[in-house]
Amino acid sequence: VQLVESGGGLVQPGGSLRLSCVASGFTLDYYAIAWFRQAPGKEREGISCISMSDDSTYYADSVKGRFTISRDNAKNTVYLQMNGLKPEDTAVYYCATGRRTGDYCTYTGSLSRTDYWGQGTQVTVSS
Repeated sequence: VQLVESGGGLVQPGGSLRLSCVASGFTLDYYAIAWFRQAPGKEREGISCISMSDDSTYYADSVKGRFTISRDNAKNTVYLQMNGLKPEDTAVYYCATGRRTGDYCTYTGSLSRTDYWGQGTQVTVSS
């Protein structure tokens, strides 16, 4: 069971990036999946989650209206499209799942259970 993130990089303020989270060893569409981020000196925070049951999406206030989470079941991949990036979005971004059908997304974009994590991908927003 493995999650691998990619798509991070250096981008100017106002720019866009699309992060990918590819799963291996299990089928992503059976479970809720969330994106988290951790900035230097700060705690890891959930920012976006997509549910298993009906693909409902949830976002932290800090990214609402700028980020979009989606999944492609055929590719066993979850994406995070990030537009209007700000310097405060600089962080390591992780995807995670609990890999249990009872897991649920919270209204703040986090996930009730996170047993499996990717290695993270760095996003730096700077001019």
